[in-house]
Amino acid sequence: MKKVFGLKGRIQHYAWGGQNFIPKLLGIAANGGPYAEYWLGAHVSAPAMLATKDGEAPLDAFLNNNAKVFLGEETYKNFGRLPFLFKVLDVHQMLSIQVHPSKLEAEKGFKKENELGIPLTAPNRNYKDDNHKPEIMVALGEFWLLHGFLPKEDLLEVLRKNIEFAVLTPIFLKDGYKGLYQYVMELSSAESDKILRPLIDSILPLYSKNKFSKSSPEYWAAKAVYDADVDAPLDKGIFSIYFFNILRVNKGEAVFQDAGVPHSYLEGQNMELMANSDNVLRGGLTPKHIDVPQLLKHVVFEETKPVILKGTLEAKDIERKYKSPAPDFELSELTINRENSYLGKSNSVEIYILIEGEAEVTEKETSLVLQKGASFMTVAGAEYQIATSSNAVLYKATTPG
Repeated sequence: MKKVFGLKGRIQHYAWGGQNFIPKLLGIAANGGPYAEYWLGAHVSAPAMLATKDGEAPLDAFLNNNAKVFLGEETYKNFGRLPFLFKVLDVHQMLSIQVHPSKLEAEKGFKKENELGIPLTAPNRNYKDDNHKPEIMVALGEFWLLHGFLPKEDLLEVLRKNIEFAVLTPIFLKDGYKGLYQYVMELSSAESDKILRPLIDSILPLYSKNKFSKSSPEYWAAKAVYDADVDAPLDKGIFSIYFFNILRVNKGEAVFQDAGVPHSYLEGQNMELMANSDNVLRGGLTPKHIDVPQLLKHVVFEETKPVILKGTLEAKDIERKYKSPAPDFELSELTINRENSYLGKSNSVEIYILIEGEAEVTEKETSLVLQKGASFMTVAGAEYQIATSSNAVLYKATTPG
């Protein structure tokens, strides 16, 4: 049985995406529009296409035909389906402030919205599926994000430093993170503007003169509204820019985000691996639906002390594994050269994408020549080799085991 297959992902043209990174990676012509994400997975909304002897097949349908054999007994027993979704992201404009539900809450929310008859494509739909969405990202260059609430003393300093936030300090001291966040998210547009408008008016002139560094909330708050209609209500996500940790992650560094951790990607390119879900509860920096009661239900209201993961080198220093608490997935970076090929053995489905260089993967009679941007998948029981005549960098998504 063939165990290695060429794979073609699906591009998502979300408005926040960049125009050139993903087309250049994939070797396709850009059309001037946004190319935000490249999905390599079996999510029903955008399954990757698999190259089979009978032509291209959607990955979800292919795996469903013989899931136990392809996924391997352990993964099939634990999940019953491909448990992860693999992506390339190019973040040009800030993503929405968001949080993801736990597995239990996702199941409950999905069931309830189905019973209410809310279509999966409805703009007010909160739960697109019944799964949780822990996720890990590895930066492909300098990358900026918001990640969880600031430690208490740091957040107090922010509130006290900005006179516009004077009304918020006693709320935080009395009611903590939940009281503070709930207060600002439940403000009317007029009440929110009364706090934010003076702040924005004071920082925009300095932003236009490049007076802020990207490590400051003023930079991102100003950027969020710089091209917006001056008469439009200000986005409440601006509060989160001041309340959350601002992280710079360098190439090859990773950040894990579990259920309940509020976050937002701000700028840059990354590899992202998550549980096979598209469940997002939004909290601002977006024109999309925001359900404040549902958002508040899922946020973990505690300080976050960021952990930037460096990964652990294995397999003769070829494979760098970025381990996380999530049982659904494991992300690796492979760096190979002409003297140092990689020998792999799949316990479950593995999905690869070649980010730099060229390579060839062989498994018995199957051989695939890979150019930059190419992807392939192995199924359980595959024993294969990845080699290159020069240099190659690949990222691999699989299930721990």
